[in-house]
Amino acid sequence: MTAEKERLQDTKWKNWGPYVSNRQWGNVREDYSPNGNAWNFTNHNNAESYAYRWGEEGIAGISDVKQILCFAFSFWNKKDKMVKERFFGLSNPQGNHGEDIKEIFYYLDNTPTHSYMKMVYKYPINEFPYDDIVAENGRRSKKEPEYELFDTGIFDNDEYFDIFIEYCKADHNDILARVTICNRSQHEAPILVAPTVWFRNNWKWGYNTYKGEINASHDGSINIGHDSISIKKFYSRNPNAQSAFCDNETNNTKLYGTPTAENSYFKDGINHFITHQTNTINPEKKGTKASFLIDEMIGAGESKVFDFRLCPDKADEPFEKFDEIFNTREAEAEEFYKGIQNDTVNEDERNVQRQAFAGLLWNKQFYHYNIGKWLKGDPNFEAPRNFNEYVRNTEWNHLHNKDIISMPDKWEYPWYATWDLAFHCVPFSIIDAEFAKGQLLLLTKEWYMHPNGQLPAYEWNMSDVNPPVHAWSCFRVFKIDEKNNGKPDLLFLEKVFQKLLLNFTWWVNRKDKNGKNIFGGGFLGLDNIGAFDRNMELKDGQHLEQADGTSWMAMYALNMMRIAMELAQYYQVYEDMAIKFFEHYLYIAEAMENLGEGTKGLWNEEDGFFYDVLQLGNGDSVSLKLRSIVGLIPMFAVEIVDHHLLEKMPNFRSRMEWILKNKPELTKLVSHWDEEGQGRKHLMSILRKNRLTKVLTRMLDENEFLSSYGIRAMSKVYEENPFVFSVHGKENMVYYTPAESDSRMFGGNSNWRGPIWFPINFLIVESLQRFHFYYGNSLKVEFPTGSGDKRNLDEVAQNISKRLCSIFLKDEHGQRAFNGGNPKFNYDEHFRDYITFFEYFHGDNGRGVGASHQTGWTATVAKLIKPRLTF
Repeated sequence: MTAEKERLQDTKWKNWGPYVSNRQWGNVREDYSPNGNAWNFTNHNNAESYAYRWGEEGIAGISDVKQILCFAFSFWNKKDKMVKERFFGLSNPQGNHGEDIKEIFYYLDNTPTHSYMKMVYKYPINEFPYDDIVAENGRRSKKEPEYELFDTGIFDNDEYFDIFIEYCKADHNDILARVTICNRSQHEAPILVAPTVWFRNNWKWGYNTYKGEINASHDGSINIGHDSISIKKFYSRNPNAQSAFCDNETNNTKLYGTPTAENSYFKDGINHFITHQTNTINPEKKGTKASFLIDEMIGAGESKVFDFRLCPDKADEPFEKFDEIFNTREAEAEEFYKGIQNDTVNEDERNVQRQAFAGLLWNKQFYHYNIGKWLKGDPNFEAPRNFNEYVRNTEWNHLHNKDIISMPDKWEYPWYATWDLAFHCVPFSIIDAEFAKGQLLLLTKEWYMHPNGQLPAYEWNMSDVNPPVHAWSCFRVFKIDEKNNGKPDLLFLEKVFQKLLLNFTWWVNRKDKNGKNIFGGGFLGLDNIGAFDRNMELKDGQHLEQADGTSWMAMYALNMMRIAMELAQYYQVYEDMAIKFFEHYLYIAEAMENLGEGTKGLWNEEDGFFYDVLQLGNGDSVSLKLRSIVGLIPMFAVEIVDHHLLEKMPNFRSRMEWILKNKPELTKLVSHWDEEGQGRKHLMSILRKNRLTKVLTRMLDENEFLSSYGIRAMSKVYEENPFVFSVHGKENMVYYTPAESDSRMFGGNSNWRGPIWFPINFLIVESLQRFHFYYGNSLKVEFPTGSGDKRNLDEVAQNISKRLCSIFLKDEHGQRAFNGGNPKFNYDEHFRDYITFFEYFHGDNGRGVGASHQTGWTATVAKLIKPRLTF
C-alpha cells in the first residue's frame, strides 16, 4: 500500500485542504439586499473591504474543515491599483456571456489527502487591465466572443510571472508552503509576496462572542491563538520578511460612509498599507488577519523561492527538514498516481488525466449556508427581506449546509449543484471512493434533502429541477469501489437507496402532471435547449410533455431496480423493490408510446426520433420537432442483467414471466428483455433495436450531431435552416449555436444549442457500451452515417470517447483543441502542457467555452482515458 493510500485510512489528514473559495462575492449566501441583487450586494470592487458572513476567498487558499483559520497568497507587481488578493472576473450582468473569470491559472497536482498540492498562476508584470476588461466586455454583444485577459495583450513579450504555489504536509496539522516565482520577461521586475493568515469572521453576527487573536512573536514569527485550532505558529524562511496586522472586519466608512471607532484596522488595511503606505495596519502587531510582506526584484528569466510553514508548536529550526519533506511528499504523490495510471501508457494522456484529478481535488470547498438564519437575518445583522416580492429559497428553511463539498468551479460556480456533483463522483471514485460515497450520501441527509424528498439544486434556486442522475452515480461509484477494493460497500448502497426512494416518490408525485407516467420538470439542467422557456407557465390548459424528463425517469427507475437487485443478493427483502421499479419502468415506456387516447407519443416514426410534445387544452397535441439531445436521452434508460442474477431472484423472475404472459402490450414496447443476448444477458431498454438504429442514424451523422470532438447538443442542420415555433403568439427561432450562447435565457453563459457537453456525452458512451454488452456483433451501424463503414456499438463508443479526449490531447500538429488555436497556449513551453477543463466545448472545433476550471463533470475525461471496467 502506498503512503498516500495509508493516509486515506486516517480522516485527520483531510482536516486541512484547498477549501477556500476562489470567489465569495456575488453569491446568494452573501446577499442581504432587499431586492435579491446578489451580484451587486457584494462585488469585486468592495470585496477587499467587506467581511463575509458564510465563507472566505483567496488565491490557492487553504483552511481547516470548519474554515475557522484560512491561509492564502497575495501578490503585488507595484503597478496595480490593488493587491492581487483574489482572482478577478466579471459579474453576470457585466459579461456579455455572463459571469466570467479573467485570470490564467492551472491546477497541476493534488493528492486525495492534500498531502501534496501544486498550481501555477500567471500574474502580469504590467498593470492589470481591470477597466479595459470591464469596458470592452460591456461593449460587446452576445453575438460576439468574450474579451479575455489574453486578448488585452498583457502577455505580449512574456511580461508576466509564473507563480508556482505548492503545499505539502509534514503531519495532518503541520503545513509547508512554497512559492516559486519565475520572471518570464527580458527585464527585471519587482514583486511583493504577501502570504496571509486570517480567521473567518464568525463573531460579529451575534451568536458567538469568542474571537481568536493573531499577533507577532519576538522571534519574527506570527502567533495564532484560537481554542479550536491546533496550528499555533506561522513562519517565513525569509529573514527580512516584515509582518502586518489588521482585522477581518468590514470597513463601513469606506463602503457606506458610516463613522467607525478610532484605532480600527479593517480587512483592507494590509492592502492599503502596501499600495499607499497608509496607517491602516495595527502598530501593536495584532488582529485577526496577518501577512508577511516580502519585497523582491526578480531578474530577467530568473526564479526565486519563498518558503513558509504553519505548525502546531514553536520550532527552533522550522525549515531544517523542509526540503526533505517536500521531496518525500512529491515522490509519494508520484507513487500514488503511478498505481492509478498503471494501465495508461501514453504520457500525454497521463498528463491530462493527472491534471483532471488535480482540478477535482483543488475544487473542494467549505460550503456554509443556513437558510433559516439567512432568511431572517442575524441578531447583529438584519436581513431586509421583502417577502411580498420574490425571495429565494423560502421553502428550504430546514437546509443547513456546513461541509466540504466538490464544487463545479470555485470561481464561476462556487456552490454545489446536485446533478453536477453526481458526475464529479465517478472520476473521484477512482482516486478516493470514500469521499465520492460521502458526497453522494451528504445530499440525501435530512438537513439537505427537503422533507418532501426533493434534492436541493443550487443556491440560486434550491427548488429547480435537475436530471435525476443521483441513483446512476451511486451505483456507478459502488461498482468502481467494489472493483478497486475487492468487496462491496453494501451499507453505503443500502443507506442511499432508502433516501432515493423518497426522491423517486417526490418525482412521481410532483412532476407527473396527470399521473400518466409522463414527466415534465422544466429546463432539467439543459438551460436554453428548447424553442421556448420550458419552465414557462402555459395558457389554456396547455402543458409540455418532455421526452427528456420522461426518459430520465425511465433511467431512474432502471437504476433503482438495479440497485435493489444488487441488494437482493444479500437481503431478500429488496427483491420486491426490484419488482416495483421494473414495473414502473414498463409503465413509463408505455406512456412514452401513447400519451393517451387521441394523442401522439413522444416517438416520431417518420423522423425516427423522440420529441417533446405540447399538449393543447382541447386534447390535441403538437410534436415539437426540434432535434436536440432531448431526443437522445431515451438511450440512457438501458440496463443489462446477467442471467445468473435472475436465477438468484425467483420472485422477480416469476413476476417477469407473468408480465410476459399477461401484459403483452407492455412487453412489446421495450427491447426484448425476455430474450437472452450474448453471454446470457437480458436487455431492458425503451429503445427496441429498430428505434435504436434510427436514433443512432441521426446521432452519428456528421451533418447533424456527430462532431470531430463528440456529440453536439443540437443538430447542425439548424445552422442554415433554423427551427421556428410559435407560442403565446410569439415566434421562437432556434439556430444551431456551437459555442457561446446568443440568448440570456437561464443566465448569460448557458448554451445547450450546439456545443459539446461532457456529462451527456459520458452517458452516451456508457449507454452504447451497455447496448453492446447485449447485442455484441449482432448489431452494427454505419459510422459515420453515410460512410458505408459498419461498426459495432462498442467500437462506436470508443470512437466517440477518443473524440472527447482529443479535445485535450495534442494532435499531430501539437495543438490542443480546447485552446481554440491560440499559438501561445499550444506551443509555448510555459503553456503547452497545461490543461483547463472548460464547462463545455465548441461543437465544430472543440474550443473551450464557459467556466474555464469546471473540472467537475468535465473531469469525467479522466474516466474515459482510463481503460474501462466492465460489469
